[in-house]
This record gives sequence, structure tokens and C-alpha cells, in this order.
Amino acid sequence: MRRVAKRISETPKKSFGMYQKAAELGARGADLIHFELGKPYADTPGHIKQAAIDALLAGEVHYSDLRGTPELRKTLARKLNERNGIAASADDVLVTNGLTHASFAAFMALIDPGDEVILLEPYYPQHLGKIELAGARAVIAPLDAADDFTLKPALIEPAITPRTRMIVLVNPVNPTGRVYSREELQGLADLAIRHDLLVLSDEVYEDIVFDDHKHISIASLPGMAERTVTAFAFTKSYAMDGWRLGYAVAPSWAMAGMLKITANDATHVNTFIQAGARAAIEGPPEPLEDLVDEDRRKRDVVVRRLNQMPGVRCALPQGAIYAFPDISDFGLPSQVMAERILEEARVVVEAGSFYGPAGEGHLRICFGSESIERIEIGLDRLQAFFNGLWQAGAAGNGVGNG
Repeated sequence: MRRVAKRISETPKKSFGMYQKAAELGARGADLIHFELGKPYADTPGHIKQAAIDALLAGEVHYSDLRGTPELRKTLARKLNERNGIAASADDVLVTNGLTHASFAAFMALIDPGDEVILLEPYYPQHLGKIELAGARAVIAPLDAADDFTLKPALIEPAITPRTRMIVLVNPVNPTGRVYSREELQGLADLAIRHDLLVLSDEVYEDIVFDDHKHISIASLPGMAERTVTAFAFTKSYAMDGWRLGYAVAPSWAMAGMLKITANDATHVNTFIQAGARAAIEGPPEPLEDLVDEDRRKRDVVVRRLNQMPGVRCALPQGAIYAFPDISDFGLPSQVMAERILEEARVVVEAGSFYGPAGEGHLRICFGSESIERIEIGLDRLQAFFNGLWQAGAAGNGVGNG
């Protein structure tokens, strides 16, 4: 009697990375700088909060449409057409409890036990766990760090077998900060069409792009809308991580199955907060522009400072809120490095290996989750740590002599 289902007991356990280790240290009173959590530092804009409050006070507290309120889905359909280039109606949209819920519904509705799903490495670990819960097998296609983790069909096609059902795409990319070009996405689209594969596209960072880079939804490319589930969230763009609001756009043949999953596990998303989501999309653009400008300033500070540290090399992220510095010159595993940084510098960073072997030799540093003042303090601590580690290597300890 006392047993859990096989889907739980036989699913490999994925750790929570450095978050759990940091929580234990923080509980003992340590002053930690948090560069591990992918959450916004900013508060949710006031007009979004007010819209939810007004809806609550107006009595929007009862059951509503299982797919999301019609008003919100119409707003999202307009946004998808105008900003993402995805031809969608309100019936093609499903409002979910964050992007995590949207991707879970897609995996549960569209893949069977024994299917294979390709993850591009470095990958987002939560996708791995959901694939395994669905009874499928994750197959890894490592991208090349030396080639700036460029999306190349030649690196993905060898992973395709007769059991392959889906490829998972994250764009902009957590953890590398890449924003894939149209040419890269077209190569992946051609591969999916040639092998008749589905694509799940995680586009939670769609609005957080820098410089001259442009986010493109793969579902907007010819032949891709009918084989792509695209998942979004309000989490990063509008600093609404605690609201747990996301949505998916999918072809009609897939939407019915996804709705069956969400209706059974959550019924529907909280009714009155969906008014806040409408306000986010329909409201003034300045709050989003300000948030992206602030992230850009933080990015520039973080990358400039990291590249001044001995043994550290960091490319300029094109999007998202992460730097992915190369620390391979030290010759230490990235998990060991992350743990030493936590213990000795009281800074929480994530090991690149947490995102798969292709991330080894890197650290992931989130520049979106702290104030600029706290970021500067954290960078001062990292500078002192890497200076000491490099000098120890120069003294003959085998580190920093590369």
C-alpha cells in the first residue's frame, strides 16, 4: 500500500541546483548575493495590479472559461498575430498557471511512454523532468560552446531516431543568453518538417532582447504553425513571477488534448488575475521598456566586470537575464566552483553542468534578480574570489596555470 506511482519512483531525481544549498546557508543568517534565481527584481507595474484589484472588487471571483477568459484570449490572439507573426484566434490560446503549466500540458497531451524528445544542451532542467514524468525519454543534442552554442541541424539530426516525437526549443535561451537568428530557426524548422516532428517552443524571454537582436517565434515560419506549441508567460516581461500566469498557442488538433490535461489538473487559472494579464498586454509600453533597459544596464556591468577577472571570459548575452561565463581555465568542475563561491564568497551562482555536460566549464549568473547595488557587491566578492584562486594557481597549486 505504501508506495508512490512508478512515474515518480522511476523518474530520475533532478536536484534544485544551488538554490537549496543557498537556502540552508541563508537560514543560518549568511548574507548572500543571489545570482542563481531567474526572477525579476522589479515589482509588478501598478496598472497591472490595479486591474486585478478592480476585477476582484467587481466580483470576478467565480468559475470562468476553462481555456481562460474570452477577453484575455482575444487580447492574446491579437498580440500573437501582431507581435509574434503567429496566425491565431482566441480558440487557439490556452491560459495556464505559468509557462511551466503550459509545457507540462503539452508534454502530457502530445508524447507517449517510449517516445523520445530532443533537448538542446545546455538545456532547461525543468523540461527534462516533465518529459520523464510523461514516460518519455529525453535525448540530448549538445550544442558547441566554441561556436557560441549556435543552433545547427548537423548537431541535432544525429539524435533523431524512429522514436523521436518532439524537439524542445528555448528562445531566447536560458542559460546561455543566445537569441537565435532566423537562419538558425529555419534550419531547425526544416529538420522538423523533414522528419515530421513536433516542436515545443519556450519563449518566456521573448521581450528581453538586447542591442540589434530580434526575437522570432519559430511557429511564424512556413509550415511550422501546425506542428508547434509555443509557450509564453508574464513572469519575466512584466515582473509577475508570483502571479503564475502563462499561455500557450497550439494547433486545434493539439489544443483539445492540452485542455483535457489542464481542466483535470487545475480546472482553470484564477479568474480575476486574468484582468491583470489583459492590462499587461494592452497597457502602456513604458514599464516593459524600462524593465528591459534596466536589464541591459545590469548586463553591461556584469559582463564588463566578469571579463576583468582573471581566468574568466564572458560573451555578451543577446537576450534573457543570464551571463554564462567560461571559467574552464581554472580546471575545476563547475559544480565544485559554484560550491566554493558560495562558501567562500557568499555569492550564489549556478554550475553550468546543471544544464547538462555541454554547460561544463561555465557558470550561470542571473543579473535580473538583484538591485544594481547588490550586483556590484556580488561582483566585488567574485573579483576577490577569482583573484585569490588565480594567485593560488600561480603559486603552484595547479589552478590558473593554463
